[in-house]
Amino acid sequence: MKAHGTVFKYGDNVDTDVIIPARYLNSSDPKELASHCMEDIDSTFVKRMKAGDIIVGEKNFGCGSSREHAPLSIKAAGVSCVIASTFARIFYRNAINIGMPIIECPEAAESIQDGDEVEVDFDSGMIYNLTQKTQYKGQAFPPFMQKIIQAEGLINYINAGK
Repeated sequence: MKAHGTVFKYGDNVDTDVIIPARYLNSSDPKELASHCMEDIDSTFVKRMKAGDIIVGEKNFGCGSSREHAPLSIKAAGVSCVIASTFARIFYRNAINIGMPIIECPEAAESIQDGDEVEVDFDSGMIYNLTQKTQYKGQAFPPFMQKIIQAEGLINYINAGK
Protein backbone atom coordinates (compact mmCIF):
# COMPACT_ATOMS: atom_id res chain seq x y z
CA MET A 1 0.00 0.00 0.00
CA LYS A 2 1.41 3.39 -1.03
CA ALA A 3 0.59 7.10 -0.95
CA HIS A 4 2.03 9.75 -3.24
CA GLY A 5 1.40 13.49 -3.35
CA THR A 6 2.38 17.07 -2.69
CA VAL A 7 2.87 18.11 0.94
CA PHE A 8 0.88 20.61 2.96
CA LYS A 9 2.96 21.20 6.09
CA TYR A 10 1.76 22.38 9.48
CA GLY A 11 3.47 22.64 12.85
CA ASP A 12 3.01 21.28 16.36
CA ASN A 13 -0.30 20.71 18.12
CA VAL A 14 -2.63 20.86 15.11
CA ASP A 15 -5.83 20.23 17.01
CA THR A 16 -9.13 18.80 15.88
CA ASP A 17 -10.76 22.26 16.05
CA VAL A 18 -8.54 23.55 13.26
CA ILE A 19 -8.76 20.31 11.28
CA ILE A 20 -12.56 20.63 11.25
CA PRO A 21 -13.91 23.65 13.14
CA ALA A 22 -16.63 22.90 15.71
CA ARG A 23 -19.12 25.16 13.90
CA TYR A 24 -19.38 22.48 11.16
CA LEU A 25 -19.98 19.52 13.46
CA ASN A 26 -23.72 19.66 12.93
CA SER A 27 -23.04 17.54 9.85
CA SER A 28 -21.60 14.05 9.59
CA ASP A 29 -21.63 14.13 5.78
CA PRO A 30 -18.03 13.47 4.66
CA LYS A 31 -18.29 15.80 1.63
CA GLU A 32 -19.58 18.67 3.77
CA LEU A 33 -16.85 18.11 6.36
CA ALA A 34 -14.21 17.92 3.60
CA SER A 35 -15.26 21.31 2.25
CA HIS A 36 -14.16 22.88 5.57
CA CYS A 37 -11.07 20.75 6.25
CA MET A 38 -8.15 22.75 7.71
CA GLU A 39 -10.16 25.94 7.19
CA ASP A 40 -9.08 27.68 10.40
CA ILE A 41 -5.36 26.97 9.96
CA ASP A 42 -5.20 27.28 6.14
CA SER A 43 -8.20 28.90 4.47
CA THR A 44 -6.93 27.93 0.99
CA PHE A 45 -6.22 24.26 1.74
CA VAL A 46 -9.35 22.81 0.14
CA LYS A 47 -8.94 24.97 -2.97
CA ARG A 48 -5.26 24.10 -3.47
CA MET A 49 -5.09 20.43 -2.56
CA LYS A 50 -5.46 17.64 -5.09
CA ALA A 51 -6.59 14.09 -4.41
CA GLY A 52 -3.64 12.11 -3.12
CA ASP A 53 -1.84 15.02 -1.48
CA ILE A 54 -0.21 14.53 1.92
CA ILE A 55 -0.40 16.47 5.17
CA VAL A 56 2.74 16.68 7.33
CA GLY A 57 2.45 17.82 10.92
CA GLU A 58 4.95 17.87 13.69
CA LYS A 59 4.31 16.92 17.34
CA ASN A 60 0.88 15.96 18.72
CA PHE A 61 -1.09 16.12 15.45
CA GLY A 62 -4.83 15.71 16.07
CA CYS A 63 -4.86 16.72 19.72
CA GLY A 64 -8.07 17.97 21.29
CA SER A 65 -11.48 16.43 20.88
CA SER A 66 -12.01 12.70 20.43
CA ARG A 67 -14.43 13.12 17.53
CA GLU A 68 -13.94 11.09 14.35
CA HIS A 69 -14.93 14.13 12.28
CA ALA A 70 -11.29 15.29 12.12
CA PRO A 71 -9.71 12.31 10.33
CA LEU A 72 -12.94 11.83 8.36
CA SER A 73 -12.73 15.38 6.97
CA ILE A 74 -9.08 14.83 5.99
CA LYS A 75 -9.83 11.54 4.26
CA ALA A 76 -12.93 12.90 2.51
CA ALA A 77 -10.92 15.89 1.25
CA GLY A 78 -8.75 13.40 -0.69
CA VAL A 79 -5.64 13.43 1.47
CA SER A 80 -3.81 10.11 0.97
CA CYS A 81 -1.75 10.18 4.17
CA VAL A 82 -0.79 12.21 7.22
CA ILE A 83 2.82 12.10 8.41
CA ALA A 84 3.71 13.52 11.83
CA SER A 85 6.35 13.31 14.52
CA THR A 86 3.63 12.12 16.89
CA PHE A 87 -0.16 11.86 16.85
CA ALA A 88 -2.61 12.32 19.67
CA ARG A 89 -3.54 8.75 20.57
CA ILE A 90 -7.31 9.13 20.05
CA PHE A 91 -6.73 10.75 16.62
CA TYR A 92 -4.38 7.90 15.70
CA ARG A 93 -6.97 5.26 16.52
CA ASN A 94 -9.84 7.21 14.93
CA ALA A 95 -7.82 7.57 11.73
CA ILE A 96 -7.21 3.82 11.54
CA ASN A 97 -10.85 3.09 12.37
CA ILE A 98 -12.07 5.17 9.42
CA GLY A 99 -9.35 3.89 7.07
CA MET A 100 -7.16 7.02 6.97
CA PRO A 101 -3.45 6.12 6.59
CA ILE A 102 -1.12 7.90 8.99
CA ILE A 103 2.53 7.35 9.82
CA GLU A 104 4.82 8.57 12.58
CA CYS A 105 8.35 9.63 11.70
CA PRO A 106 9.98 12.56 13.55
CA GLU A 107 12.87 12.88 11.07
CA ALA A 108 10.56 13.07 8.05
CA ALA A 109 8.17 15.47 9.75
CA GLU A 110 11.02 17.81 10.59
CA SER A 111 12.75 17.67 7.20
CA ILE A 112 9.90 17.59 4.69
CA GLN A 113 8.84 21.03 3.50
CA ASP A 114 5.57 22.45 2.24
CA GLY A 115 5.27 21.70 -1.48
CA ASP A 116 7.66 18.72 -1.49
CA GLU A 117 6.62 15.64 -3.47
CA VAL A 118 6.53 12.62 -1.16
CA GLU A 119 5.83 8.91 -1.48
CA VAL A 120 5.01 6.61 1.45
CA ASP A 121 5.25 2.82 1.39
CA PHE A 122 3.11 1.58 4.28
CA ASP A 123 4.33 -2.01 3.96
CA SER A 124 7.90 -1.03 4.80
CA GLY A 125 7.30 2.27 6.61
CA MET A 126 9.60 4.05 4.14
CA ILE A 127 8.98 7.69 3.32
CA TYR A 128 10.64 9.05 0.18
CA ASN A 129 11.00 12.78 -0.32
CA LEU A 130 11.28 12.89 -4.11
CA THR A 131 11.96 16.64 -4.10
CA GLN A 132 14.89 16.52 -1.68
CA LYS A 133 15.98 13.01 -2.73
CA THR A 134 15.95 11.80 0.88
CA GLN A 135 14.33 8.87 2.62
CA TYR A 136 13.19 8.08 6.14
CA LYS A 137 12.13 4.99 8.02
CA GLY A 138 8.76 5.56 9.65
CA GLN A 139 6.71 3.28 11.83
CA ALA A 140 5.19 0.64 9.54
CA PHE A 141 1.66 -0.58 10.17
CA PRO A 142 1.25 -4.11 11.46
CA PRO A 143 -0.55 -6.33 8.90
CA PHE A 144 -3.91 -6.25 10.73
CA MET A 145 -3.94 -2.42 10.64
CA GLN A 146 -3.08 -2.43 6.94
CA LYS A 147 -6.08 -4.70 6.37
CA ILE A 148 -8.36 -2.25 8.21
CA ILE A 149 -7.10 0.65 6.09
CA GLN A 150 -7.38 -1.35 2.85
CA ALA A 151 -10.98 -2.18 3.80
CA GLU A 152 -11.61 1.60 4.17
CA GLY A 153 -12.18 1.29 7.91
CA LEU A 154 -12.90 -0.98 10.83
CA ILE A 155 -16.64 -1.38 10.17
CA ASN A 156 -16.03 -2.46 6.57
CA TYR A 157 -13.26 -4.80 7.74
CA ILE A 158 -15.57 -6.44 10.28
CA ASN A 159 -18.48 -6.63 7.83
CA ALA A 160 -16.23 -8.34 5.29
CA GLY A 161 -15.46 -11.01 7.90
CA LYS A 162 -11.69 -10.80 7.42
